[in-house]
Amino acid sequence: MDKIQTLTSENGVVIFSKSTCCLCYAVTILFQELGVEPLVHEMDHEPDGWEIEQALLAQGRNSPHVPAVFVGGKLIGSTNEVMSLHLSGALIPMLRPYQTLA
Repeated sequence: MDKIQTLTSENGVVIFSKSTCCLCYAVTILFQELGVEPLVHEMDHEPDGWEIEQALLAQGRNSPHVPAVFVGGKLIGSTNEVMSLHLSGALIPMLRPYQTLA
């Protein structure tokens, strides 16, 4: 979907989220605590949110469709993938170009 491509290419870190999803909130807070201000796109507040959700599902993801986290234009996954990257020490180097805190 063009909107996904546009948002992820124009912003370093994008989280496709739903306002009622606690895991989406947790991932967003994690990124903020790591000094990154992601663009959080709340699909349940958008008229085309259903289409975005279907486009994310069509990417063949095995994990839940929200949060869908993109870093540097690349889909890194949902909560499980983000937390695995964080626990292994691989997330911070990925986020370093997008950190606003020293």
